[in-house]
Amino acid sequence: MAADSPSVILATDCGSTTTKAILILREDGHYRLKVRGEAPTTVESPYDDVTVGVLNALAEVEELSGLRLVEGGRIALPRSPAGVGADVFVSTSSAGGGLQMMVAGVVRSMTAESAERAALGAGAIVMDVVAADDGREEHERIERIRRLRPDMVLLSGGTDGGTKTHVVEMAEMLLAADPRPRLGIGYKIPLIYAGNKDARAEVQQIIGDKTALQIVENLRPTLEQERLGEARATVHRLFLEHVMQQAPGYNKLMSWTSAPIMPTPHAVGNMVQTVASQRGIDVLAVDIGGATTDIFSVFGEVFNRTVSANLGLSYSICNVLKEAGVENISRWLPFPMDKADLTNRLRNKMIRPTTIPQTREDLFLEQAVAREALRLALVHHRSLATGLKGVQIDRSIGDILSQEGAGETLVNMMNLGLIIGSGGVLSHAPQRSQAALMMIDAFQPEGVTELAVDSIFMMPQLGVLAQVLPEAAMEVFERDCLIFLGACIAVRGQPRPGKPALKLRIPDLNLDKTYLAGDLEVIPLEDGKEVTAEIEPIGRLDAGAGPGKSLQRKLKGGVVGLMIDARGRPLPWPASEQERVEASKKKHLAFGVEV
Repeated sequence: MAADSPSVILATDCGSTTTKAILILREDGHYRLKVRGEAPTTVESPYDDVTVGVLNALAEVEELSGLRLVEGGRIALPRSPAGVGADVFVSTSSAGGGLQMMVAGVVRSMTAESAERAALGAGAIVMDVVAADDGREEHERIERIRRLRPDMVLLSGGTDGGTKTHVVEMAEMLLAADPRPRLGIGYKIPLIYAGNKDARAEVQQIIGDKTALQIVENLRPTLEQERLGEARATVHRLFLEHVMQQAPGYNKLMSWTSAPIMPTPHAVGNMVQTVASQRGIDVLAVDIGGATTDIFSVFGEVFNRTVSANLGLSYSICNVLKEAGVENISRWLPFPMDKADLTNRLRNKMIRPTTIPQTREDLFLEQAVAREALRLALVHHRSLATGLKGVQIDRSIGDILSQEGAGETLVNMMNLGLIIGSGGVLSHAPQRSQAALMMIDAFQPEGVTELAVDSIFMMPQLGVLAQVLPEAAMEVFERDCLIFLGACIAVRGQPRPGKPALKLRIPDLNLDKTYLAGDLEVIPLEDGKEVTAEIEPIGRLDAGAGPGKSLQRKLKGGVVGLMIDARGRPLPWPASEQERVEASKKKHLAFGVEV
């Protein structure tokens, strides 16, 4: 680390209800988190100034650290010779509902889906996806657009050199709808055109005067290509220039920061991409909240983000019940529960969304619902994190007959190197092993996968910091943000009941053991310790090297340890309720969770 590297770093995340501030100091050549502060967000009445909440959160940081960071009603940048202020200040924001967008395309499964991926990757909440083939009448689309009031619109459609008619018709529909922005009265709504380049002049002529039109390169210049980078960068720039300019107090906050303010989800996605790039692995991160579940992933260097609206554990808990069904939730419980009792408990949680479990039964039920919310969110993520639709693919007969050949999703659990869990139910589970179990059951990782939780949801602040100081962001991320749970070893395929499924040899631990189908075990291995293991799947089972092929891997320990899962993939389900309850009990006890 250079001698003149920044020594005092401040980062804030202005959320919809709480503004969180962190102080990072460089000591002995290393960056470490020192203190955190929180205060209510003040973007709404009676303050109408987001910087009030920022200064209140920093006041707590000053009190805890003993440093002076604020002078004259603002953060002192750069730090004075007397040591007042900070060297770097960065911020993210989802206050006021975050960045809300509407996307439009010609074909729902092609250009409209590419537009949706571009908007989600830029940190937006996608309010609706409008397409020529979405099944709605023209007047229904127009009425829907008028009601939405998004922050901006992204329009795509057609390949370069292809037909212009359909995307021009979409532009005419937007002209008729005349969408109004959510914030601000006297300014034009930003509209990004990322479609057929041959239609740019006509789109400019139709809606150029009615909107703040920005023209970028086509998201799908050909059926075989998808280019999201320029559209995402433009979304971010317009977020700063238009949306942030209208939000109370953000002009002042932007004048303080060392780098542009980022939408909170964009910053989290940036951190996930930084981790994947620096470690050279595929990464999946999840944030499960009260109303929504966000999943971020990098598979094969391709970044994707999805927002599963109405899959959450408080406001949306009954929607999880509706989507998953009582049977799917109750299968995770280590005790029988009457259907009426289960549904009534979940309805009470929806009515009183801020309550936390008071009994062991309520805790296990909440964790069961979390498994289903995570499972359904991953199903949604798989459906959007796909290869390009509409592309001609040459396939052999073997590809056509195999399930893998037919699937287009980029999500490959066998290649996944790290799963990061965040959100209260994972970060604040009474035992870390409970968080590990929830992620293993819901995501069903295959082969060797590291598991970790974000202890205090610091990823937004570190994601925006990674734009300025990636070394500092990674160091704090690994030392102070993540709590490593350990590595999970799981086999793909269905082991025969009572038969051997996996052999594991770890000389450093004097371990040479054969695991039978259905076995679960946690082997203590402290955080930071690394061992070399030989993993040999039995028969046609696969642990990462191919069916029946053994492999050597370095395994990292964690606060839970090494987790061996010989249940098979996909997980088998006992036929009767009694067998299901016994299997759930066995699973929890194997992970040291008292039932």
